[in-house]
Amino acid sequence: MNNNENIAWERAHRERVSAGNGYDATCESGGAGEKDAACAAENDSVLDADRFITCAAQLSYNGAPFHGFARQPHQCSVQGNVEAALATLFRIPVQTVCAGRTDAGVHARRQVISFDMPTSFEERIRSPRSLFALNALTHDAIAIHDIKVVEQGFSARFDAIERTYRYLIYNAVAPCVLIAPLCWHITKPLDVSAMQQAAQFFIGEHDYKSFCHAPSAVGKPTCRFVRCVNIIPVEVWGYACIAIEVVGNAFLHSMVRTMVGTLVHVGLGKRQPQWIEQVLHTRDRRAAGPCAPACGLTFWDVSYPSVTFEREQQQFSAAWGARL
Repeated sequence: MNNNENIAWERAHRERVSAGNGYDATCESGGAGEKDAACAAENDSVLDADRFITCAAQLSYNGAPFHGFARQPHQCSVQGNVEAALATLFRIPVQTVCAGRTDAGVHARRQVISFDMPTSFEERIRSPRSLFALNALTHDAIAIHDIKVVEQGFSARFDAIERTYRYLIYNAVAPCVLIAPLCWHITKPLDVSAMQQAAQFFIGEHDYKSFCHAPSAVGKPTCRFVRCVNIIPVEVWGYACIAIEVVGNAFLHSMVRTMVGTLVHVGLGKRQPQWIEQVLHTRDRRAAGPCAPACGLTFWDVSYPSVTFEREQQQFSAAWGARL
């Protein structure tokens, strides 16, 4: 692009993104009303649809060094770091939207972001060299596994049909220093059977006001659909752990961590499994258990009706050949 085109793109891009991203940052994802409003704002943008393409990238990150996913002034964030890398590589401002905004210290295994680019960048986006460059430019705690051109208007947030979170617990007397940054160490024995019984009360559509960060729920809808909550044994580096996997369409701020903290209360024998139903009906954050530590939570996966991503191993040979 020449200088005039670059200036025009920057101006139009800022207007389009500021209109389309005018949603509350305290909730993981919104409903159809928010999507309609955002799409209407985008349609009113001065950015001509023939002049931009929509791109998506899949990434993972260790959340420990970051103050959450969302960009924050004077703070290290995943979004801020990735956007800076994109801006450095392509020499234009880039603003992203993610599938699920994670809190400080929360990790991601298959996070997805979407962003718009001028059509003149399509060939560069499709080149495997861009993947190498972005991984070189981002923080060492971030890995970008795939980047591609997708259907115009695709939103990593609004087009997601299902999100999966997984929480890892290490239940033993002595800690394991090797996996400590990725799990919650609980020394007292947990009754996993009781936790499994309690987890069934979460399934279906409920008002989760009792299970979210209280200030984020003021004046906002708090009903969410949870398809399943599985408590499964897993092995991490040879250490037996407990994984709590939660699958749903959308999640509130701190919802999964509060669900986990409440299930642990049941597992420790402090409450009966039926207590979960009572907490849901109370619609008061003070009725639920504690918010589990951030280090044990990972944004595990997200599903879309028409967008899939390559596994890193499948892409590696082609990317390496291009690098040579």
